[in-house]
Amino acid sequence: MKQKLNVVLVHGAFGDGSHWKKVIPLLVAEGYNVRAVQLPLTTLEDDVKRAGDMVAAMDGPVLLVGHSYGGAVITGAGNQENVVGLVYVAAFAPDAGESAGGLLSLREAPAGIAFVKPDAQGFLYVDPEHYHDVFCPGVSDEDALVMALSQKPINGAAFGGPSGAPAWKYKPSWYQVSANDQMIPPETEAMFAERMKSRKTITLPAGHASLASHGAEVATFILEAAASLE
Repeated sequence: MKQKLNVVLVHGAFGDGSHWKKVIPLLVAEGYNVRAVQLPLTTLEDDVKRAGDMVAAMDGPVLLVGHSYGGAVITGAGNQENVVGLVYVAAFAPDAGESAGGLLSLREAPAGIAFVKPDAQGFLYVDPEHYHDVFCPGVSDEDALVMALSQKPINGAAFGGPSGAPAWKYKPSWYQVSANDQMIPPETEAMFAERMKSRKTITLPAGHASLASHGAEVATFILEAAASLE
């Protein structure tokens, strides 16, 4: 039997690889070799390297999946030879020279950005009191509490890091828009999907953390992309 693709999941800001917990079991159940990267969230360059190192360590072709800021990461890491496709989950998809922070300024800042706070070292986090409402609506109170209090802050400089050559320009890509996103404007997400000529775009009635609130739908979307590449 032909070996299935490797699937590498890349988290975004204000979280870590555990944000994929509703998605991972569904992918593994279908026989995929799945790994979730733990990004340092220090600079875009560091994060692209960390994801790229995991991709390079995989035996065989890789489908890269990125959520939120993780989309900027897979845009760079996806240039590795064994990456055969990209799935963006409510994610940034910068062109060369663009940054996540710059792309946020294309439209009026969504409501959740008002609750992003810096610490004394310049790392950004979402105010835990508002995390459930603006970052992960639709998840249980218990899951939201854990996500809020265990969130991994991101160095503000990472949002200013310019993207290199975007892998989505020459590798097949898919995009999931979150219609109720309060961290990245849904209209900006739709622009990313259109610009990359996404093979398929779906819109979920979800907030930013669709991978947590709509894990089954996100997993199905990833599985569909993976199956089309095998």
